[in-house]
Amino acid sequence: TSSDFPFGTGAGMSKNMRTLAFLCLTLPAVAQAQGLENMVTAELRPGWRLPNGDHMAALHLHLAPGWKTYWRTPGDAGIPPTFHWRGARNLRGVAVQWPTPEVFWQAGMRSVGYEEDVVLPLRVAVKNPAKDARLGGTIEIGICKDVCIPHQVRLTATLPATQTKPDPVIAAALADQPYTASEAGVRGVTCSITPQQRGMGLNIAIDMPPGTGREEAVVEVAHPELWVADPDTGWEGGQLVARTTVSHATGAAFALDRSRVTITVLGGHIPMEITGC
Repeated sequence: TSSDFPFGTGAGMSKNMRTLAFLCLTLPAVAQAQGLENMVTAELRPGWRLPNGDHMAALHLHLAPGWKTYWRTPGDAGIPPTFHWRGARNLRGVAVQWPTPEVFWQAGMRSVGYEEDVVLPLRVAVKNPAKDARLGGTIEIGICKDVCIPHQVRLTATLPATQTKPDPVIAAALADQPYTASEAGVRGVTCSITPQQRGMGLNIAIDMPPGTGREEAVVEVAHPELWVADPDTGWEGGQLVARTTVSHATGAAFALDRSRVTITVLGGHIPMEITGC
């Protein structure tokens, strides 16, 4: 997941995701043959200075038709983006403000991400708001169509202290974030835990307005070494129920803080992000 880390952010990989990443790395000939510049271009939008002294910028990706990249929690069939802001100046941290992603199914595997034009707003905490800041570093993403290719971009941009007019492209991406639980009309969320041979089962029941029947839940936990399987999601007794498994990357024992579980519901009438159960 992404948070206020100045030097690097990225979600942990499950075993399946690491396998996929390895397979991607075995395909350099495909990448060279098609030309990465024909599949994705990237830029940093310099954005504007906020009244509290922070700065709103954005990573803007342009993907060729049919190609996609991934959300912070990409599912077992995806690769999470990773950000390394080592070329930054006059800033304390960068937080990605994730717009609502889509759910993709391919060969029976689920992934969560974006296609074609992708704008990821970046909220930058500036050390000295009276001065310009510099946002720069390396961003690692996976881009996929029929094959998945790891891709790295190096970008820099000056964030002017005097620019206070919002960028409408970034503003539109900010407006596309999921609704909160209260905004979406969620009445309650409960979590129950069941023992399993490896890890624990996590069952989530969401009391919410009727949906489309196509809802997909994405479950995230705060601990970076815990892996959450793609859940089975469906309606039961008027509630949206998601069943998944949580396990430790090393097989060690662990505690699960249910107050810090994040559930994102996609595919319904409105996307929503719920914190805690």
